[in-house]
Order: sequence, then structure tokens, then C-alpha cells
Amino acid sequence: MKIKLVTLNVLLVLAFVLSACAPAATPTAQPTVEPTTVPTEVPTEVPTATTAPTEVPTDVPTEVPTPEPTAIVVPEDTLMSFIAENAPTLDGIADEAVWASAQPLIIEVGDGANAFDGEGVVEIRSVYKDDMVYFVATWEDPTQSFVRSPWQKQEDGTWKKLSDPDDKGGDNNLYYEDKMALIWSIANSIPGFEQRGCFTACHDGENADVKPYGNKYTDAEGQLGDIWHWKSVRNLGQMDDQYLDHVQYSPETVEAGRHSDPKDGGGYVNNETEAKDMPAFMAPEGGSKDGVPGFLLDSEKVPFDDTLFVAGDLVPSIIIAPFTGDRGDITAAWFYADGKWTIEFSRKLVTGSEFDVQFEDLLSVYYFGLAVFDNAQVRHGYQAGSNEFIFQQP
Repeated sequence: MKIKLVTLNVLLVLAFVLSACAPAATPTAQPTVEPTTVPTEVPTEVPTATTAPTEVPTDVPTEVPTPEPTAIVVPEDTLMSFIAENAPTLDGIADEAVWASAQPLIIEVGDGANAFDGEGVVEIRSVYKDDMVYFVATWEDPTQSFVRSPWQKQEDGTWKKLSDPDDKGGDNNLYYEDKMALIWSIANSIPGFEQRGCFTACHDGENADVKPYGNKYTDAEGQLGDIWHWKSVRNLGQMDDQYLDHVQYSPETVEAGRHSDPKDGGGYVNNETEAKDMPAFMAPEGGSKDGVPGFLLDSEKVPFDDTLFVAGDLVPSIIIAPFTGDRGDITAAWFYADGKWTIEFSRKLVTGSEFDVQFEDLLSVYYFGLAVFDNAQVRHGYQAGSNEFIFQQP
């Protein structure tokens, strides 16, 4: 009985060992669950927090837009000379873009004769390029005046110069020409010119029976002005370059301080015989008989033939040619149309002449005064004060 019990215990131990050494049971297959899809890219939507976007926009322009140019503010009563890409052509038309882009200065003038016995305006612009400075001026004038004291044949066959019956000498307002003038203070040598302009040199009341505005001269030696004087009949492709100094009026110095720059040749002279009683020259084949264009070209004049003319015919009393030398420094062209004068003119910035204003420092301020004449010898429309002239900086 004891043996059987031991045997049973041995069998139980062996069964336990065998169960521990047996292979594990195969587990029951579980249903497959699809995993939740995880995004592989970073969201492109910008969060509402302050985090900046990391993507570069795809619509960035390939070229940087050109900014609008800043408008140049020109001070009141100031003429600015603008930088020109191309120099204007001087033809008196002034229809080029270079002029349209240059801001004008409007100058009021008045108290002169004829069209300027009241108020008028002159519009002036300027540009510069390299060593040249250019200007264009326009103003209204109801008539183109070119009948400048012409010779007229009389019924008895003699010749007579037409004249203003009210002219006491130097005050012709009937048979004359249209003109325009600028005066510059050379090296700012005329005291008070910045405020008073031309009035610093107009001696009103002196010799008033001949010159209604008096004579022109500065107050002291060394005070010099540069005069640019355009004369519609007597000039040919130029403005008359003159100057002003301190010489006072006397019977020997009728023009007082007004002088012409030195010349080598050219200019204008009276068309008259040595006896000064008739014309000495005429246009080829007699030319026009109504006084047009008011002058004879020196290069075309021919000896006068009285038989070609009848009573009432007109012959110009002036012969003209271009100035050569210092007096011809200012090139000009002009045109009259629709009751308006347009004149374009230019000069070197620096001429080297002691009688000229020198625009050698483009940072400096220069001063000028302006006057216009409608068929008047001296009774010009004038402005009060002066104008500043400056240069646009690169």
C-alpha cells in the first residue's frame, strides 16, 4: 500500500514537469484594426498664434517695381534749371518733352507801353546739360511788330523814315520792334539786387524828357550786370549780349551804364546813304514793299535801285548779321504764332568773359530781373523785385 502511494506521487511530479516543457498554445487571431492615419506633412495653415509662416509665397514678383519719382518742390519766385537727358533743339517751337518736364516760373510784368500798359505774364523754363544752359520764354503779344522805322517813298520821290510823332528822342512806341531782356547781377556785385532787381539800376526821373524810365547805371565801380537783350528785328539767331556798369549819363555818354560786349564782327547797322536821306541797299530784286521782315540780311543785300519803288513802298532801315566774338555768346531762335511769342535761347554755363554772369557753381543762387517790350523802344513792361535762379542737383 505504501509502494502504490509513492508510485502515484512520482507520476504526478512527472506529469507536472511534462506540462511545463510542452509548447505554448497558439493564441486566437485578433481582428485587424486599421491604424489612424498620421499626416506626414507639416500643416501649411498659419496658426492663430504669433508664429510666422515658413513657406515662401509663390506670387512674389520677379522684378522690383520702380518707385514713383518724388516731386521736386521749387521755391516761390525761383526758376530751377532741370537736368536734361537730351538738349532741346532751338527752333522757337518748344514742343519737346524736355520743356514739358521742366517746371515753369510765371513772372508778372506791367506798366509799360502798348500791350504792357496793364498786366501781363511771362512763362520761363530752364534746363541744362553738360556745359550748356537752356531757356524758353513765352508771352502773349497781340501783334508781331517788325515795322521798325522803315524808309517810305514819298509822292515827290524822296524818302522818309517813319517815326513816332510823340518821340522826343529814344521813346519810339509806334514804329519799333518787340523785345525781351534779362539782367543778371554778376557775382552778386550789385547791392540790393536780390530784393529790388532792375530797380537798382533804373534812375527814374533823370533825363525824363527823353527816357521815361531814366538812364541805367549802377551806383559804384565794380558793380556789374549782365544784360541779355533780345531784339526781334535787329538780332539774327542770337540775343544781344550786353553789360551794365557805373558810367553815369552825360551828353557824351547817352547810353550811360549800358554797353555792348566786345565783338569781332557782325551785328546791325543802319541802312542809309552817307547823306542819310535814303536807303543805301535793298533785298534782291527790291524784295517786299511792305516792310516785311523788317530787316535786310547783310549776306543778301544789293545796291539800292530807286526805280523799282513807287510812292508808299517801304524798305527796311536795318541791315543785320550774326555777331561774332563775346557779343554773340547767346544763341537764340524765336517764333510768333497765335498772338504769342516763343523764344528759346542758350549759353555756355561758363563763358570766361568779364562781362558775363558765370554759372560755375551749380550749388549757388543767381539773381535776375526780366522785362518785355511791345513795339516800344524803352517803355517796357517790368516786374517788381528779382527772381532766384538755381540748378537741380544730380
